[in-house]
Amino acid sequence: MGTRETIRSQAVEDYTKAIFSLQSATDGPVSTNALAERLGITSGSVSAMLKRLDELGLITHEPYRGVRLTEDGRRIALEVIRHHRLLESYLAEALGMPWDRVHDEAEVLEHVLSEDLEALIDAKLGHPTVDPHGDPIPSAELELEERSTRQLESLEPGEQGVFVRVSDSDPEMLRYLGERGISPGERLLVTERQPFGGPLFVRFGDREHAIGGRLARAMRVEAVAEGPAGGPAAAGRQPTAAGEAGR
Repeated sequence: MGTRETIRSQAVEDYTKAIFSLQSATDGPVSTNALAERLGITSGSVSAMLKRLDELGLITHEPYRGVRLTEDGRRIALEVIRHHRLLESYLAEALGMPWDRVHDEAEVLEHVLSEDLEALIDAKLGHPTVDPHGDPIPSAELELEERSTRQLESLEPGEQGVFVRVSDSDPEMLRYLGERGISPGERLLVTERQPFGGPLFVRFGDREHAIGGRLARAMRVEAVAEGPAGGPAAAGRQPTAAGEAGR
C-alpha cells in the first residue's frame, strides 16, 4: 500500500467513484467494458488503470467477471462522492447556481476540496443528508444510507409516491424538470399509462405532465400511503434548490 499522496490522484478518485456507482447498481463485480463505457475511454486504458488500482490494494479481481472495490477503495470513492454532493448543494443553495449546472462544476472541484473546507461547507448548509438531485450524501464517517426507491417508469395508474431522486448527469433532463417546477420532495400520482411504451401521465399537485422514456427511468420514487397527490412530502426530506432553479 502506498502513501495517501501516492494513492489519491484524480484518476484514482474517478475510477473508484465509477466502480462504486456501477457496483452499487448491479450488486456485483464491474466489468472492464462497463467501466470503459462509463468513463468514455478505451478498454485498454481501463485495463492498465485497473492493474494500478490492484497494486494499490483498492480493488480485487473476480476471474472472468470483473472487479470490486476493497474497503480502502470504497472509502476513497465515498469521500469523493461526499465532496461532490456537498459541493453541488453549496453551489445550488448558497450561490444560487441552477441545479442543471452544479454537476459539472463539482466534478472539477471535488478533487481539490480540503477536509477543512468540506467541514465548513457541511456546517454552513446545516449538515444536509441529500444533494439538490436527491442523492444521499455520505456522512463525515463515510457511511452512506441508501433508501429504497423505484423507477417512476415502474408505477402503474393509481399508484402514488414522492419524487425523491434524479440522475445529475444529464443537464437537459434537469432543465426540463426545472422549467416545469418539478423537484425532489414533490408528491405525485400516476393517472394513466399509454400503451406500446408510451409515456406516463403523472399529476404533481394540480399539474399533470406526460413523462416517459429516459426521464421516467431516471426519476426515482419512494412509495407513500394513499392520500392526495401534491400533499406534504415524505417525512425527513430536506428542501433542495431544484425548484428555485426552475423559476
